[in-house]
Amino acid sequence: MKLLSIVGARPQFIKVAPFAREIADHNKKGGAPLEHLIIHTGQHYDAGMSDIFFEELEIPRADFNLGVGSGRHGSQTGQMLEKIEQVLLDTRPDMVVIYGDTNSTVAGALAAVKLHIPVAHVEAGLRSFNRRMPEEINRIVADHTSDILLAPTPTAMANLAREGLSQKAHWTGDIMYDAVLFNRKLASHKSEIFPRLSISPDGYGLVTVHRADNTDNEQRLGSLLTVFNEIAERRMPLVFPIHPRTAKLIGERFPTWTAHPRLRLIEPLGYLDMLCLLDHARLVLTDSGGLQKEAFLLGRPCVTLREETEWVETVEAGGNVLAGVDSARIWQAVMEWEERSQKGTNEFSDRLIASFGDGRAA
Repeated sequence: MKLLSIVGARPQFIKVAPFAREIADHNKKGGAPLEHLIIHTGQHYDAGMSDIFFEELEIPRADFNLGVGSGRHGSQTGQMLEKIEQVLLDTRPDMVVIYGDTNSTVAGALAAVKLHIPVAHVEAGLRSFNRRMPEEINRIVADHTSDILLAPTPTAMANLAREGLSQKAHWTGDIMYDAVLFNRKLASHKSEIFPRLSISPDGYGLVTVHRADNTDNEQRLGSLLTVFNEIAERRMPLVFPIHPRTAKLIGERFPTWTAHPRLRLIEPLGYLDMLCLLDHARLVLTDSGGLQKEAFLLGRPCVTLREETEWVETVEAGGNVLAGVDSARIWQAVMEWEERSQKGTNEFSDRLIASFGDGRAA
């Protein structure tokens, strides 16, 4: 049987790693052999955003790199669709495996289904119910065109049932939990991020911002930059691995803005460095779906800079606070986490396995 995985963005590289290891283990045990090919669309195309992930996570090098790069959603997805289709025609896999909710995901789903190749969607059923998010559209299209829906949580299963998709849905647990468990110890031994940044574990907050809703809206982005400086000045040092697109927009729209000395803007990090930073962060402020969930898996308090989340389990279990970009709400969430931490009441891991499985999703 020939499987073909399609990836293109950092979270997808992380998700394909446990799957690739499981296939390799299966083949070593002498079962019916599985051939596994990987397409890298090039959606995250620079070395800091892609190559380092393949190296660190020991993912087999992609068999095909389409080199699509960045661009407007229609153009980028269209180029991926055309190039993926050609690879599928050349390789004729028995099944295509897609991951998450990026343009690479939806392009892979559409290319395969139009060629009548079965599709399995890893991380199916997530819904933020905000159709302004491109990711939400990608999720819906991917789920409704796929043949097998591999859902990470019971909530995702319920979402699929409401859309009439329960017959092809399976609760597997979350493959990102597999990755976190496997790589946590590796990160603690391999990462040299603390001496490199001259910071101490548990003495900083971790910040990421990349969602279009936040970066493309000048008022929202400006509000976040202001509150980050205030938190850095008055509460704790912040480390901000900055997405290239976010850095570009800040430079264009806020040319006179200066980060507070305790707000450290750094280049994007490899997965192990980022995991190590996350594992020892005093607090996480992010608009990333993946990072808020990883924070929960690692027991790190999180403030999500959005009005909604596809990972509602993290909020329901008390490990995540939705604050949007309102300065007052962000400050309230930060202060609440600080108070809970001082009282020793910020433990929220008891519902982890019930929500995300046992770390054997792959």
